[in-house]
Amino acid sequence: MNDLSQMEIRGIPDPWKQGIAAGWNVIDGAALEQDRTIEADVVIIGTGAGGGVAAEIMTAAGLSVVLIEAGRLKSSDEFLLDEAEAYRDLYQEAAGRTSKDGAIAILQGRTVGGTTVVNWTSSFRTPEETLAYWQSQFGVAGMLRKEMDPWFEKMEARLGIEKWLVPNANNDVLKRGCEKLGWSWDLIPRNVRGCWNIGYCGMGCPTNAKQSMLVTTLPAAMEKGATLLHSTQAWQLEQDGKSVSAVTCRTLGKDKLPTGVTVSVKAKTVIAAGGGINTPALLLRSQVADPHQRIGKRTFLHTTTFCLGDYETSIDGYYGAPQSTYSDEFVWKHGVDGDMGYKLEVMPMHAGLISAVSATFGARSSEDMHRLPHLSSAIALLRDGFHEQSVGGAVELNDRGEPLLDYPLTEYVLEGARRTHLTMAEMHFAAGAKRVRAGHGDATFTSTLEQAKAQIEKLAYKAGTVGLGSAHVMGGCALGSDETQCVADSDGRFKYLDNLYIFDGSVFPTSLGVNPQLTIYGMTARNASALALKLTAG
Repeated sequence: MNDLSQMEIRGIPDPWKQGIAAGWNVIDGAALEQDRTIEADVVIIGTGAGGGVAAEIMTAAGLSVVLIEAGRLKSSDEFLLDEAEAYRDLYQEAAGRTSKDGAIAILQGRTVGGTTVVNWTSSFRTPEETLAYWQSQFGVAGMLRKEMDPWFEKMEARLGIEKWLVPNANNDVLKRGCEKLGWSWDLIPRNVRGCWNIGYCGMGCPTNAKQSMLVTTLPAAMEKGATLLHSTQAWQLEQDGKSVSAVTCRTLGKDKLPTGVTVSVKAKTVIAAGGGINTPALLLRSQVADPHQRIGKRTFLHTTTFCLGDYETSIDGYYGAPQSTYSDEFVWKHGVDGDMGYKLEVMPMHAGLISAVSATFGARSSEDMHRLPHLSSAIALLRDGFHEQSVGGAVELNDRGEPLLDYPLTEYVLEGARRTHLTMAEMHFAAGAKRVRAGHGDATFTSTLEQAKAQIEKLAYKAGTVGLGSAHVMGGCALGSDETQCVADSDGRFKYLDNLYIFDGSVFPTSLGVNPQLTIYGMTARNASALALKLTAG
């Protein structure tokens, strides 16, 4: 692998600089000095996977659209592949968002384009098992796999989603281990075009190869006349119990603090697309009707564990596509509602990220960093929400009105985490690792699988000791016909306000068992297309 640290990226057109120069209507909330009122046919809160797809569909139908984004606008010319800067500028709470007790790190985007700007490009269709479960348990209509496949195909074509054929050494570890053990594995479809295979996807793509909303649907919407308000936080829905009349926003300075200026956006239709934590928080602040107290409940994370393997040869896992192989060997092994299933992937080995998740310090941290070129980290995404002991978390508001996610770790979840460590240790040794360490505060490197198993079985699995994170937030505003569990209809309409729709991952009744972006793209394309037709009919 060539050293990319001195690589220069030049001559890549920045679509936003070009667009703004050509007259795109972009308003920087941080620069506003007095209150404003804006009117449109549709207001969309959030510019990520749901908001971006909805914006393109609505503007293509001839509707006037205002997009509201709390994060700032940054695009390719400003993506410098610097971890510290990227985490500070492009992530929720400067990449410091956690569950309420601090036991789970939560990585979500906070920028124009949302998490699609910083995710690792993995794009999977929703499993048939998940969609069938939603239908049987929550009354979700029209979303079985055969009904969703045309929408997935549409979005795959729109965003260049295809299997990545050149796994880096980090991803090849998972492939080798699975092949040695006879486990299933495959290549991951990625939403890229002309990818340079640099590997810094989590810091924003400087070559515009990642087909995020920042370079696809949002520019398309801007070309059709959409207005973007960035550095502007949707704070409250003005509603009378029947419909929403306006979205009251507060502008945020470059320091991300409120400036004191207010923007009111009035629209006939409101689309909430802020994601699985921010959308429930908006509804809670707005005190909308919630007769069964379901808003923010059953919020899921794909609680994620990790396990390090130390290899004699160089892995250099900070270069190359971050995720390109996976294994579903254990996702449904015990049925839909049996022992907690999990998907196996790998994570990129950037120094800042690894030093944070490994939770080591002093001499142990120094050793990890010196061995970084030889380390590989498998991750396991636990499939939560399908068992009575896996009810997820609950979004609540702190005393400033900002969201917190209370996510209790049950024995069911913690035993699932232990099983993932046993699995990943076995995979690493099968792939040729010389040493393996589970992602646990009390774990040490072991030299044989037998030693690893013995250590993992003895470790105490509880909040704060086992290393847990997530980049997938789902649920909190479930859709379906069962009003005792769901707050939105299958078309995304909020059940208790006529003109409010929810187009993001918060509508998932459970987690997915796969990375969520393509599910959000497909479901939003389906529901936004139906809504656009409804709004323009007659």
